[in-house]
Amino acid sequence: MYNKDTNKDLIGAALTAGLGAGIVTSFAVSQGQHPLIALGITGIAALFAVICHQADLI
Repeated sequence: MYNKDTNKDLIGAALTAGLGAGIVTSFAVSQGQHPLIALGITGIAALFAVICHQADLI
């Protein structure tokens, strides 16, 4: 019905996760969280999304 062997778009997955986490962490920074911690959280979320995308979990 559909092609399961499509090329995985890692950059798209990382950008989508980064944007989603960035919105949440920007709110946290506005509430007083340290900006480097917020960037770390965003990076970890993007990395986790890429790993899940590679493993076909999402």
